[in-house]
Amino acid sequence: MESIKVYAPGTVANVACGFDVIGLAMDAPGDEMVVRRTSQPGIRIKAVHGADLPTDPAKNVASVAVQALLQKYDQPDAGIEIEIFKHIHPGSGIGSSAASSAGAVVAVNHLLGEPFTKKQLVRFAMEGERLACGSAHADNVAPAILGGFTLVRSYRPLDITTLHTPAELWVTVIHPQIEVKTSDAREILKQKVLMTDAIRQWGNVGAMVAALYQEDYDLISRSLEDVIVEPIRSILIPAFQELKLRCREAGALGGGISGSGPSVFMLSKGEANARKVAETMNNVYAPLGVDYKIYVSRVNTAGVKIID
Repeated sequence: MESIKVYAPGTVANVACGFDVIGLAMDAPGDEMVVRRTSQPGIRIKAVHGADLPTDPAKNVASVAVQALLQKYDQPDAGIEIEIFKHIHPGSGIGSSAASSAGAVVAVNHLLGEPFTKKQLVRFAMEGERLACGSAHADNVAPAILGGFTLVRSYRPLDITTLHTPAELWVTVIHPQIEVKTSDAREILKQKVLMTDAIRQWGNVGAMVAALYQEDYDLISRSLEDVIVEPIRSILIPAFQELKLRCREAGALGGGISGSGPSVFMLSKGEANARKVAETMNNVYAPLGVDYKIYVSRVNTAGVKIID
């Protein structure tokens, strides 16, 4: 096979209490990518549609991730051409760079006969994240590649596991059309936290994992609490506290900042509740004079999909 088309899903990272360790994949939005093998040595970004992103292979996350894969495959000069159709807005907080990185490495791996496992592909995709924000984190690229909920137990060594996804769990995301760069959002974080806050956060992470396997929606709701990152980052997002309160009143289990923001996610039991939450998000944001998009989606358990 010399050409392949893939769909790379958007993702929600951190999932409230799980800063840098828990993420989930959505059905939509997502990017499409066409990846081809060519006789011309080296990686080329043929075009990026829908966003003003670099086509220089050294500055595009997709090509940087693929280069890491080819280096490990012992074919660093293999000819690869990538065409990207962006539907996830860069800087949205729903995994734009992760989708490009994840989609590219899954596609190239398939063209090469799948020499690497999905979990091995996560490490290559992380190099795209390193370029995007200066930190090779995995909480977006892992769910984008593996699907569902994922947990990063350790970064040194890298140890990632997939978690159970309750069948009735839906996600609603509002993306205010303002940009919050991940690198900027990281700079404002405290480097030290109180032991009491850390203990509370650990309890929520453990409870979240248990709740997913038990399909205990009440426990999921109680666990969606971030006492370390959200209090600082929420000041960057218009009407955040009102949005969170009214979405819970509308039936959401809870939620928080998606990735580094400005998107905000809410989890719900069932599609009907998820769509009520979407209506509430619209009611909160419509008077603010800020452009926004709202997505309602199941949790995507497949990850990157080959579509042609």
